[in-house]
Parts: sequence; structure tokens; C-alpha cells
Amino acid sequence: MNVMANRPRRLESYVGGQWVAGAREGVPLLDASTGAPVAFIDSTGVDFKAALAFGREKGGPALRRMSFHERAAMLKALGQALMERKEEFYALSTATGATRADSWVDIEGGIGTLLSYASKGRRELPNTRVLLDGDVELLSKDGTFSAQHILSPLQGVAVHINAFNFPCWGMLEKLAPTLLAGVPAIVKPASQTAYLTELMVRRIVETGLLPEGALQLVCGSVGDLLDHVEGQDAVTFTGSASTGQRLKTHKAIVENSVRFTMEADSLNAAVLGLDAAPGTEEFDLFVKEVAREMTVKAGQKCTAIRRVIAPRSYSEALIESLGARLAKTAIGNPADEAVRMGPLASLHQREEVRARIRDLSADAEIVAGDPDAPNVMSGDAAAGAFLNPVLLYCDKPGSAHAIHDVEAFGPVSTVMPYDTAEEAVDLARRGKGSLVASVFTNDPGFAQEVVLGLAPFHGRVMIGNRVSAKSSTGHGSPLPGLVHGGPGRAGGGEELGGMRGVKHYMQRTAIQGAPTMLSAVTGRWMQGAAAQPGGEHPFRKSLAELKIGDQLITATRTVTLDDIEHFANFTGDTFYAHMDEEAAKANPFFDGRVAHGYLIVSFAAGLFVDPAPGPVLANYGVDNLRFLTPVNPGDTLQVQLTCKEINPRANAEHGEVRWDCNVTNQLGATVAQYDVLTMVAKTRE
Repeated sequence: MNVMANRPRRLESYVGGQWVAGAREGVPLLDASTGAPVAFIDSTGVDFKAALAFGREKGGPALRRMSFHERAAMLKALGQALMERKEEFYALSTATGATRADSWVDIEGGIGTLLSYASKGRRELPNTRVLLDGDVELLSKDGTFSAQHILSPLQGVAVHINAFNFPCWGMLEKLAPTLLAGVPAIVKPASQTAYLTELMVRRIVETGLLPEGALQLVCGSVGDLLDHVEGQDAVTFTGSASTGQRLKTHKAIVENSVRFTMEADSLNAAVLGLDAAPGTEEFDLFVKEVAREMTVKAGQKCTAIRRVIAPRSYSEALIESLGARLAKTAIGNPADEAVRMGPLASLHQREEVRARIRDLSADAEIVAGDPDAPNVMSGDAAAGAFLNPVLLYCDKPGSAHAIHDVEAFGPVSTVMPYDTAEEAVDLARRGKGSLVASVFTNDPGFAQEVVLGLAPFHGRVMIGNRVSAKSSTGHGSPLPGLVHGGPGRAGGGEELGGMRGVKHYMQRTAIQGAPTMLSAVTGRWMQGAAAQPGGEHPFRKSLAELKIGDQLITATRTVTLDDIEHFANFTGDTFYAHMDEEAAKANPFFDGRVAHGYLIVSFAAGLFVDPAPGPVLANYGVDNLRFLTPVNPGDTLQVQLTCKEINPRANAEHGEVRWDCNVTNQLGATVAQYDVLTMVAKTRE
């Protein structure tokens, strides 16, 4: 399908399980390079209250019936299906003003985020429907009353209101953790580029991979949607601070304490180190990074570098190098392969950026680029939203205001000089909170001082230097495993960050009660809960036969001095506490020579392992190992091994089993406590 060959069409919303056109023809959406209409958008007549109810009543229950691994598999299949259709998205993306490289970040970057969360969900989450949060809290001396925090999916809908600059990534980076958490979503893309989001949602719906009601789309105004949000819903917003503040104080959001996450204006800074003089690798890397961040997506990135903070003595050389590099940028229609920077998303956006440049000019002078005379190699300079990269310089940034308050959301940056590391930190902080800052230096001392000074004011700080140059993902790239968000002006929210993003759509609850009751609720055995000792060795049981609480009480083994000395000589661990009686007695923790901790673990394994081939396929780790009581020669060890948690893997013939291993001495005191992790077959052969 060649979407660009079709005449402009009316975009539709996908609500209540069907595609719905607005009651009116709608507002025209124009190609950013040519000014030709691409689509019309309108949401008049959409029943937003019913859309929320549909998500809560249909999508939510269907998603919650799935385990984390099943939802992760769903995301993987969805990501693979979208990747197969990527060229269709690329073809339409040029209308937004994006080059092929720009579109890669948006399209494949968004799909990659889906796939990343799919992988993380399978690797980092159990194959359950509830997450445990933290350790058991003991609430009574006799162990009969305890507590466990759990995380369970919200039973509402996540409303995602997105910005125009990333019509694909902006949707998918929010959708991935939402669906993995088990919560349905309503996506509202910014109108300017909604035609690309609508196309991708159409392809998602066509796959049939998502349960009905898991994803809905609103093309156009949200109308009275927010009037109907409730306490189990969540709202996320990416856009201007003024709009975000208005939504954040919406009556229904405030009265119902609806979770609200905002990503707003961000005056991100890049700091050139005092050691990074012209001619150094760090200086050259800095110039390249600033120029790239100014021109990728025509500077229309919430993470783009807006303030360039450099040592005063290097500023002239920096401006010269940046100006020369920016002047070589080929600007034009992104459908032209020779173009390196396309237009802004719309003529309105270009006029907005020009107005902000005028505001910045109150504090700074333009030293490169003319905002009023676009120089293009293709496209229509009058009808297209083209703008040259503009570099400004503020000689006295410490007393200036506009450069720390005004964001020109386009290919615009301001150079500001500093004399000391402390001054550089102060200038960056004047942005009042940003998504990201970067520091280019090869001096560890400078990096430590500046990064620790920047951290409280930024969601992410990247250190760039010659060592990481080839592998670095760069200043402006949000990554699925890292938090994306920032304090203060940046909105005070967090997205992504691996499983941190998933937990945003879950409720943390403290469950209190007797251990057996808590184990039943959480699906994890804990000390004090009922157990089933005796009978067949639990290592002889498959996942189909094994039960939480199955327990083995082993025979005993006495540790001798010969054991300790043999282990020391065999392993080379001749630490004095194991070999020197007098020195060991001088240690306040010991009464004399003690057994190695890992000797205890090895003897414990010898006591509980069943040697024959069987359902247990492998031991793949030990968690939370603690040595609690010293073991002296003559002490006798015994192990209580209990099936703690069973985690079947989806689409596999095995799963993980977590065993509670409690090693005691002849007095019943615990000498070692840890979890043993094994792979176990689902059925016996």
C-alpha cells in the first residue's frame, strides 16, 4: 500500500472496538514540506465516557487474565508484526518533515521499545499476575503475623496524550509498559502528525494480537474525556507546560486523585569540560553532538540540546566550529535522500519557533543561521515549514533570564560561557529542571563534580568522552531501560526505566496476616507458613507435581578441622580466620577458627541435592546469600529446603523454581540463609 499516493482522507478514531469518523470533515493536516493536505481530523461525536467504560470492562479484564509472560509474548509478536510493515510507516513519515534517519528513531525506535519491554518482561518478571515488592516484614516476635507488599494492575484505563514530534515512538514507549502491567490504554496523538499514529494503530488492530478494548485511539480533540476519569485510571501527557498544568488541575483528576505523569518543557544543557580544549577528542565530539541534536528531527525533540555551556576561553572556537558544521546541513524535503534536515512539523510551529528566537534575542545575539531566510535544496521554501539551524551566543549568562526560561522547540541552541565547574553547574541548574544534560570531559574529577551537581535537576546525565564515543547512544536518546522524565520545569514525571515504568500502572498494597495466608495470596512460601515435609524428594517432582511449601529436611553433617583445611588448600582461600586459631580468636566476630562460608554452601548442597537425572535440569543461581552464625569445627549442619516459588515459562518445557534454603547448626541457629534457583521440567519424561 502506497499511502502517499492516496488522496487526503478523514482520520478515524478507534473506540468501542470499531473505527468511527468524526461528525465533521475536520481540520486539514498539511505536508510539512509542500503544504499539500495529507488528511483531515475531527473527533466530534465520539462518546468518550463509553470509550473509558469499554476499556475498563473489556480490555482490562482480558489483559489481567494474562500473566506477565503472556503479555510480554504479546508485545513481542506485536513488535515483530509492526517491523514487517515499517516501510509503510516510513513512506508516510516524510509528510511530518522527518528524514529517513529521523523516522528511524520514531518508527524503529518505538517498535524496538516494544520488543525491549517484551524481553525484559520475560527475563525480569515472574510468570504470574501479581508482583511482590520487597521482602517480608515481620510484625510479631513469634512469626505468626507478617506483611508483604504486592503490586497489582490498576483496574482503570491509561489515557496517553502525546506530542506531535514522535507520532510512533511517543505512543509505543508509553503503551509497552502499560500493556505489560495489564492495563488498557486510550491514545490521543497530537493532531499535527496524527495520521501516522492512526496508520500504525490500524496495523496493530489488524494483527488481532491485542484483546478487544486493550487499545483505543482518539484522533482529534479529547472533548469531555477527562471529565470521566476515575481513581483507577491514569493520565500521561507530553507537551507544553501550560497545557500540562491545565490538565493536571482538571477537576476530575484532582478530585479522584488520578495518577498524572507529565513531560513538559525542557531546557537541556550540554557542558564542555575545562579539559576539553579545541583540538582534543572531547571538543570534536561535543561539536558533533550539539550539531546533531540541533538538526535531528529539526530540533523538535524534548531531549534536544537548548543550552551549550562551554569554557569562556573555548567559546569563540566552539562557535566557529559549530557554525561551519551547521552551514553544511542539507535542508529540504525529507523524501529527497540528500536531505539531512527536514522542515518543522507545520507552518504554525515555524512561526512559534521564530517568536521564541526573538525572545531569546533579548539576552543573546544570533551568531549562525538566519531564521527568516530558509535555504533549502528541495521542497517549497514558502509553503513548507523550513527553518535554518540558528545558533545564539549570550556573553553574560549569569545575569540573563530568557535563555534559561524560553524553549525554542526547533533547531535552536544558545552558547553560554563559564569560568569554573561550579559556574557551569549553576548555569545548567537555571533551567529549573530538565530531562537530560550531557558532560563532555576526559577528567574524572571534573565529571564527578559536575554530574553530582547536575543530578538533582535532571532525569538523566550522559558523560561523553573518547572511550565511549563509538558505543554511546548519545545525549538525546531515551532508552527503554533508563528513566525518561525530569524534575521541575520538565514536568516532574518518569516514564520508561525498565520495570519502573510498568509499576507506574500498578497499585502497591501492604498485605498483613499469618504467613500461611500471605503465602496463599502471594504465591510465594515464607518462613512460618505451612509446609509439606516428607514424602518423595522434591527434586524428583516436575512442575506439574511440585507444590509451594513442599519441603525436605535433610540428614546432618559435622564439620571437621580437616574439612576446613582441605577446602582452604583446595580452593586457595587461606584467609586467616580459617587457618590461624590465635588470629581468629582476636577477631570480635569469631571464637576461633571458622569454616568458610562457601564450604557451608557446598556441604548444604551435598545434603539436599538428589543426584539422579530427573525433573531438575540445572541450578542457575543463588540469591540473597547471608552467613548469620559462624561455624566452628565440631558443629553439625542440617538443611531445611522448601519450595518457595514456582514460575513456569511460557512456550517452554521448563520453568524456574525458587527454593528457600535454611542451614542450621546443632543448636537450631541459622548459619546460612539463601534462595536456590533451579530450572525444572514441566512434566516427567
